[in-house]
Amino acid sequence: MPAADVMRARIEAFQWPRGGIAVTCAGSGYSLRSARTGQPVARLNPTGEEDKVQVLWWNGERWGASGPFGIATMPLDKALDYIAAEPDFWIHA
Repeated sequence: MPAADVMRARIEAFQWPRGGIAVTCAGSGYSLRSARTGQPVARLNPTGEEDKVQVLWWNGERWGASGPFGIATMPLDKALDYIAAEPDFWIHA
């Protein structure tokens, strides 16, 4: 199984507290949408370093930096916890 498929499987298997996530592969990353509403929640772009990803959020018009100091970059498990716990990701969902 290619590495990208493993990452997608990990994202889909995560226990999302707000009703679930639909994952689509687009470009070089993964777009996460609310399974309940279909609205954008987050975008994960793999960095090529182990399982690190850049975490972007939907600002209502486009994907943008999720952190106050730019694009947050972290291991996938931490990124999923961050998205699940941070209310700002769920504003449009």
